Amino acid sequence: MPPDNLSASAPPPVVHYENFPVASVLCPPALRSPIAAIYHFARTADDLADEGAASAHERLAQLHAFRAALQQATATTPYPTEAPWFAVMRPLQAAIQRYQLPVNLLEDLLDAFSQDVRYTADGHRYADEAELLDYCRRSANPVGRLLLHLYGIDAPQALAWSDDICTALQLINFWQDLGRDIAQRRYYLPLDGCAQFGYSEADMQAARPTPSATNLVASLAHSARARMLNGTPLVHHIPGRAGWELRLVVQGGLRILDKIEAVDHATVRQRPVLRWWDYAVMLWRAAWM
Repeated sequence: MPPDNLSASAPPPVVHYENFPVASVLCPPALRSPIAAIYHFARTADDLADEGAASAHERLAQLHAFRAALQQATATTPYPTEAPWFAVMRPLQAAIQRYQLPVNLLEDLLDAFSQDVRYTADGHRYADEAELLDYCRRSANPVGRLLLHLYGIDAPQALAWSDDICTALQLINFWQDLGRDIAQRRYYLPLDGCAQFGYSEADMQAARPTPSATNLVASLAHSARARMLNGTPLVHHIPGRAGWELRLVVQGGLRILDKIEAVDHATVRQRPVLRWWDYAVMLWRAAWM
């Protein structure tokens, strides 16, 4: 466990490129505040794990302190104004109290971010899809489940659809950012897949877009698309503006997969991004879901 005597002060905010809007105008107005609180919690924790030049030891210490702040935010007494991360924790505390948010899901996010720090420091490789999906269960799925909780939806099938969508989004992000992640010693390509398609460690480290890499990423992208499509029935079970928000999120993920295919799955060298015209395509497709 990281020591408590390292600084727990919050770092300056980081500006991020985002593929998908959060707490946008399509979200139900009454839920924008709790959705924003959840997002800022997750974004801040992710920054502690990823941003800046801190060592792995320092990052883990910060995440440990952030977890302690989360526990403080679950108390009935107001989160102290002088405490670290007040701007994050006070709105989150209000959301926890008003909506009875499942705190274990927030803790799962912190578990995943801490794992990322340790795995990056160790150069850890995921053995297979099962190990990668376990990471997604804690790094992505909690967000969808927290949103469903806010919408008052708890049917097992709806939760399963949400997990498919969130896991697919996480995997799509991996395959979109493949070259960037490899350069930062984050290895998400499963070892069994690399062996199956003959993508060597040397080729991966050199970010060579070989035919083996193309075939491997194509297979992984195909699997992510199938998982996303499997979760799409959820859009018809969330009413009103929130349902339209989800449609756009789903179509955003699918559109990035189109972009990955358009560069012949060579994302070890090229990171595809959405352009303004892609949002028109997403809107059109969302309308016909």
